[in-house]
Order: sequence, then structure tokens, then C-alpha cells
Amino acid sequence: MYILGLSFYYHDGSAALVKDGVVVAAGEEERFTRRKHDPGYPARAIAFCLEHEGITIDDVDYVVFYEKPFVKFERLLVTAFQTFPKSLRVFRESMLAWMQKKLWVRSHILEKLKIPKKKLLFADHHMSHAAASFFCSPFDEAAILTLDGAGEWTTSTMGHGKGTKIELVKEMRFPHSVGLLYSAFTAYCGFEVNEGEYKLMGMAPYGEPKYVDRIMQMIKIGDDGSLWQDMKYFAYHWSATHSFTPEFEKVMGRPARDPALEDKSLDPFYCDVAMSIQKVTEDIMKKMVDHVVSLTGCTNVCLAGGVALNSVANGKLVNETKAEQIYIHPAAGDDGGAAGAAMWACHHLLDVPRAKALDHAYLGSEYSDEQIEAFLREHGIVFEKYDDDAAFFERVADDLVAGKVGGWFRGRFEWGPRALGARSIIADASNPEMKEIVNAKIKFREAFRPFAPSVLQERAREWFELPEGDELWPARFMLYVVPVKDDKRDKIPAITHVDGSGRLQTVYADTNPDYHRMISTFEKKTGIPVVLNTSFNLKGEPIVETPAQAFNTFSRSEMDVLYLGNYVITKDAKKIIDSTPFHLRHEGDRIVEMVS
Repeated sequence: MYILGLSFYYHDGSAALVKDGVVVAAGEEERFTRRKHDPGYPARAIAFCLEHEGITIDDVDYVVFYEKPFVKFERLLVTAFQTFPKSLRVFRESMLAWMQKKLWVRSHILEKLKIPKKKLLFADHHMSHAAASFFCSPFDEAAILTLDGAGEWTTSTMGHGKGTKIELVKEMRFPHSVGLLYSAFTAYCGFEVNEGEYKLMGMAPYGEPKYVDRIMQMIKIGDDGSLWQDMKYFAYHWSATHSFTPEFEKVMGRPARDPALEDKSLDPFYCDVAMSIQKVTEDIMKKMVDHVVSLTGCTNVCLAGGVALNSVANGKLVNETKAEQIYIHPAAGDDGGAAGAAMWACHHLLDVPRAKALDHAYLGSEYSDEQIEAFLREHGIVFEKYDDDAAFFERVADDLVAGKVGGWFRGRFEWGPRALGARSIIADASNPEMKEIVNAKIKFREAFRPFAPSVLQERAREWFELPEGDELWPARFMLYVVPVKDDKRDKIPAITHVDGSGRLQTVYADTNPDYHRMISTFEKKTGIPVVLNTSFNLKGEPIVETPAQAFNTFSRSEMDVLYLGNYVITKDAKKIIDSTPFHLRHEGDRIVEMVS
């Protein structure tokens, strides 16, 4: 049985294909169109999923959309009427968007896919989140907690999953929202909402939680973690451009930070604000986890929703709550809702038996040696090919030891926002200069942002403070921030954040054998089972999908070497290309091929 899940028109447009209870292919539309956070109808992602399985849409039993548009439209109308006339502008702009596209999701899908109406289903937004995490988890029974900005009306749910059924028993409703609260402070600190939350989290360790009391003047937190916000301080429910009001700024004591200063300074005040809202968010999440464990009697907990991407908070939940094991879907946000919608239909509605847990995120497209070599030869790119894998991994390890930064392109791309050793930029984590080099010369991003350590799973506990008994499921997907062990911090300074932490990815030989083998080879030379890992993209761009995009990103940065499968391209090749007419051919906004 094939079920296709879809998410689009709100955040990251995505498609996921489930076969007999297993997610076999999934991808965000942005990877194919090259438009960051592309919210559009995921035509290319759908085409990829079907092509991967060698099927057509006629072979798909059901198509499931990840939320109910008419219920969301109801929330928009009710909120606009309640806040009129302040909401006039956002109401006018929203009506244009809804009347043109969003209200017609059903007819749009039916028209695009040419499927009968009986094959199209709609899931609740937070049920899609819950299903993505629980049905992909290793647990037969678990407590479920979802948190995000907002679904239709719901902003958080608590529930219970057992076997093929999920029951959501409590919810929190718009406009009270942990996700939107965090986003308001993201905007206040000068970052872009829905893009800068990672930056706020990365900036927080440079500050102290000095302003928790000021935040608590604007909100109340229940014993169960429920959140109430005094909406005179917030504007996201009636404004298209502002998340907070002047009253918010008065309570915080200073005006919002100028976004133009984002790349230039770490103002101590805003660092303290960042740490304060991070602390409040962690307290809310810990109370919610404790309550859902008590409510359900389950110490296995599945987290979902965009707030579950707060890896700093996640790293504290097992140690500081009643939860004993935690699972988080690798695409915890709305992109993962596509997979969740399909899983909900497969298991909860159709009672298809559950299959194995999703223990890796390598669900995207891949390119063969023949395809890679054809691209390189077509454009006259000088390369070295290693037919012997052992020699290739020796070469990569030697390059890293020599201080080189490499683009690593191998296997199927990752599902979700994290690069996990398929489309990664890699470097020597023991080099104290590497953080500055990669931030300034390759990623072109803020100097304070940390990099992730990819660590061999079997060596992780030797290098990081990890709770005993925890099976570390979120660490597979780079969703835990934990302390680097005291005696290891000076050995891997490039990935050790200012507070001594690291957002680790545990690398398993059975799910990514090549990445594991490369790190193992590096360890034999250095004694360090860790490499620096960051996503293979430049600031403001999606992670690369094709060899052409990988080479283009390599060419526009100061990366030293590019590894496309077992093909190695160095700076010399880049110089040759730079001296010849060379550009990318576009089809609309999509990069189609390299042209010389």
C-alpha cells in the first residue's frame, strides 16, 4: 500500500511517500526549486517520491494533506473580527492569499494529481505532527507532546499512542503559543521569524537569564506547562509585520534590536534576553513533559512540532523530567507533517500494522557514479576518482588533518533541516581556527553560531555528557545539545560552544556506513572520533541537492575540496572553471544544469 503525504502553502512545501507503514522517500520542495522555505505546491518533491519507487500516482492508494484548510480559515476570520480594526491590513492580505490559493487546496490537489476524490484525505495539523513522531518511533506505547506556532486552532497537544492508534486528550489554543512566543523574542532580538530561531538559540549561551521576571510579567505558566499570554504585549494575531507591541518593548526595557546589526555585534542585553526566553521555553517544555508522562503513565515520550527542534531544551528533558526515552521525528516541523499525515492514514485510519522505526533521515534523492562523472566531464571539471574506498577515506582524513574544509556529497539527502553526513561541509573539529574559518569564509554567517559534531555512535559517551540508559534517538538527527566532557573540550574546540556544549549527531555504521567509515579513518590518524559538520549550503540558500548545486556552492566559497561520491575536486579545478565562461541555467527559479 502506498500513501502520499503533502504539506504546502504555509511553511516548507514537502512530500513524503509511505509504503506499507515505512517512509521510503521524502523531501522538501526547496531542495528542488532552490527557494529557501519554498511553501508552494511540492510538484518536484512529489515527482521525486514517485520516481524513487518507480510508480505513478495511479499506484498510490491515498493522498493525505497535513491539515484542514477550512478550519484554519475559520481561525483567521474569527481572529480578524476580534481584533478589528487593527487587523485590517493583515486581513486584507490574508484574504488575497486565501482566495487565490489556500482555500482551494482540495481542488488544487485533485487537479494537479488527477486522482479521484475518494483518494484524498485531510488530517488535523497536530495529529499529523503526533503521527510523524509516534508511528516512526520504536515505541509500541508512548506519551505524545506536540508544540509549534499554530495549526488550525491548536498550538500544543498532549496525547497517548498505542499500537496503531493515537488519542490527543488535551490541547492549547491560539493565540497562546510557545512557538509564537519564542518567535516574538526572535524578532525582538533582531532576527527573522521562521528563520532566525536557531540564531536566537545559538546566541543564548553568551548571556544570562536576567530577564525571566520581565517575561513573566507578560505570560503565565500552569503546573502542566500550559501557557497564557497577555495579548496586549503581542501583535502576531493581528499584524502582518510585527510580533510584539510597544508595550512589550516597555516591559523589556529597550527597543527591539535593529536587524541591520544582526551580523555585526553580540549586544550583551539581547544575549541576556535570548537566554531568558530560552530558559522560559525550557521550563515550559519540562513541565509539559512531566505532565504528559503523569497523564498517560508512559515514560517513553514522542515530541513533535517546530518547537521540538529546540535541541538545547531537548538535551535537558531526559535528565530533568520523568521521561526515560524520547523520540523526535527528524523533520519535526511542518515539512514532517507530510510524513505524519500519511502515517496517520496508514496506521490510525486503515490499521496497517506498524513496521520498523525510522532510525535514519536519508530519504532524499541520490546520484550514481555515472551521473556524477558525466556532469564533471561535460563541464571539463578536473577530478580524481578513487576506485578503492579505503584509499578514498584515507584521502579525506588526510585532507581534514591538513586543515582543509570539504564539501561532502554522498548518498540520499537528509529529510528535515539538519545535514547528517549526506550533504555536509566537514572539517577538523580539533582545529581551534576552524569555527571562524567556516563561518566567515564558507558559510558567510554570524560568527557566534556554533557547529555540530558528528561523532561515532560507539564513542559518543566518551566525549559527551549523556544520560545512562538513554538510547539517544534524537541524537541520530542532531536534536540534542549536551555538554562536551570537561577533559575533551580543548581537544575539539571547533564544535564546543561558548557554554561547553555541542549539538551532536551520533553516526551509526548501519545507517550511514560511508560517513562512519570516514570518521573512523580520521580517528585512526588523530585519536578523535569527531568531525565538524555543517549543512552544505551558503547563507540564505537551501542545502544542495544535485552535483551541479554542490559544485556551484563549492565554487562560490573558500572550501578547499569537494567530495562527490568517490570523486575529488580541488581548488585547482575551481580555478580552471573560474577562468572560463561558466554559469547555471535556470528553469524559472530552479537550477537545472551547469553550462560552460
